Amino acid sequence: MEPAGPTGSTWPAGLQRHPDEPTPWQDALPFLRGVAWLDRGRPVRADPADTMRLPWDTGERSTLPIGVRLEFTTETARAVEIRYRATVPGPTDALRDLAHGFALWDRHGVVTEVFTDPAAEAVVRIGLGGGTGPFTIHPPETQSPLILGLRGIGGPLTPAPAAPRWVVHGDSITEGWWSTRPAHGWPAVTGRALGWDTVNLGYAGAARGELATAEQLAGLPADVLTLAFGTNCWSRVPFSAPLLYETTRAFLELVRQGHPRTPILLISPVLRPDAERTPNRLGATLGALRDAMERAARDRIAAGDDRLAVLPGRDLLGPEHLADGLHPNDGGHQVLGLAVATALRRTGFGAG
Repeated sequence: MEPAGPTGSTWPAGLQRHPDEPTPWQDALPFLRGVAWLDRGRPVRADPADTMRLPWDTGERSTLPIGVRLEFTTETARAVEIRYRATVPGPTDALRDLAHGFALWDRHGVVTEVFTDPAAEAVVRIGLGGGTGPFTIHPPETQSPLILGLRGIGGPLTPAPAAPRWVVHGDSITEGWWSTRPAHGWPAVTGRALGWDTVNLGYAGAARGELATAEQLAGLPADVLTLAFGTNCWSRVPFSAPLLYETTRAFLELVRQGHPRTPILLISPVLRPDAERTPNRLGATLGALRDAMERAARDRIAAGDDRLAVLPGRDLLGPEHLADGLHPNDGGHQVLGLAVATALRRTGFGAG
């Protein structure tokens, strides 16, 4: 396998490139977006120096590169090759039959998808379909691919310009469960609508207001923050309404210690029909928990936090938007993502 070349390698001056001639391999890191932390060169979604304080389920989900993608422009390239390494599922692996596809998007929508098999190391070629970009490539997420390098076919690639950095924290809904492609999850929808660099810190099964996570968010660079947890406080780890009220207050206080003036949007839990009026083991319905979260944020706003806003989640989705009574389908993710984009625009906070 040809080794990766230096970032920014160019074709020698005075020579004409053949349309099928590849450029030298380029380091992937300058092209990666949606990166929170790096652990020995691999993007991860929790601070690798602070994993011992996290619940096991949060630590497990944080190793998946949810939302990590490649963004670039080009003047002459007709295709791009990506060298990657992915986990090869065993014959009984539950993820074995999931599609392993690389999706190319431009500002108008999806351009093409290329499906491959997970491999210990492989190269995939994706045609660009004309134009100069900016292009975004969403790699498959389920087999934790590590991007080793990329190169243009017919011309060099340039990392896309930096965009405002939007960090969003939540549970499996934020992680994108039941969306059929990585690009269809609601944070990806919102990020595209706003032109922001989405950093997805959604942890399936977790996101219960863990204060260690709040401290990690406090130390993470962000131009805008969104918090969308609470659903797993109804059943997975039952909370009472007073407990979630105080947890939300503490979570916001810890995040604010690292981001004293960063805009924060808090989204309370979206519709979950089986939980809305059903008490959990501590007697709290999801409706009561949602109210507790919203009151905690609004009390903080009333006390002077003018860079905090609340988006009530109850009416953002209807039953028809839910794939399994809990997680949105693709249409639901689209509706939710655009609603969040609208709310972020209406705050007047901007980014940066």
